[in-house]
Amino acid sequence: MEQRSSDGTIKWAMQVGDQQIETVYIPEADRATLCVSSQVGCALACTFCSTAQQGFNRNLTVSEIIGQVWRASKIIGNFGVTGVRPITNVVMMGMGEPLLNMNNVIPAMEIMLDDFAYGLSKRRVTLSTSGVVPALDMMREKIDVALAISLHAPNDELRDEIMPINKKYNIKMLMDSVHKYLEVSNANHGKVTIEYVLLDHVNDGTEHAHQLAEVLKNTPCKINLIPWNPFPEAPYGKSSNSRVDRFQKTLMEYGFTVIVRKTRGDDIDAACGQLAGEVIDRTKRTAMKRKFGQGIEVTAVN
Repeated sequence: MEQRSSDGTIKWAMQVGDQQIETVYIPEADRATLCVSSQVGCALACTFCSTAQQGFNRNLTVSEIIGQVWRASKIIGNFGVTGVRPITNVVMMGMGEPLLNMNNVIPAMEIMLDDFAYGLSKRRVTLSTSGVVPALDMMREKIDVALAISLHAPNDELRDEIMPINKKYNIKMLMDSVHKYLEVSNANHGKVTIEYVLLDHVNDGTEHAHQLAEVLKNTPCKINLIPWNPFPEAPYGKSSNSRVDRFQKTLMEYGFTVIVRKTRGDDIDAACGQLAGEVIDRTKRTAMKRKFGQGIEVTAVN
């Protein structure tokens, strides 16, 4: 199934067995990015993400991951024929936590980089992680691609609450691992991308911006501020423009490069945090939510 947004974004629901994953094509003036899924569902239970509310079923295979790139490339075709910009960048930011599926994600990214396959530059393939520290430590010895960190909170107390993985791998552990990756990586130009979803009156205050600046003071980085994208029954609200602007300006006063990401594809539920697909939940999270009327913490499934 294909859905097209008024802003040019395209979302495909791709069948994998008896379930569906979602893949998103995002065209911009100078590039076209494909957002690729790595798992059917997600085990990490981040409270602000629609995918996490679906529970987890299984890892995608190498062919199912690279197949998303193949199918999207085939549909988009030649620019001269379709008028649609060819894919220039791939981001592992779709459904799932890529580093909980390393055995399939890394070979898939190798195919993306291979000159005899898609031939993408390692700077144009980005892996985003919520912070599976042991896997990130292993990844630096296996492949060099651009790295993005889903941080979303400036202190452990808040991150524990909205991202349960932080209870196992806290912010210091994560940033130490990031520094080690940057030391050996050429793909990142010495900088990591920090992703930070802004949740109204949860993590978007001036005090949070000051705390974030302290956390990142020794980390060469670019900060992407992401307006939160709503989904049904979510307990959060979207930050006002004034709060977003104040948060950005506070960080910029510390000398950081800070970009507010433009929301793309929200009219077709293709924006950041909105991907859901159709997942047969092995964690039973959705059933428990219905029973108790709230989310529950689960252990990540490898």
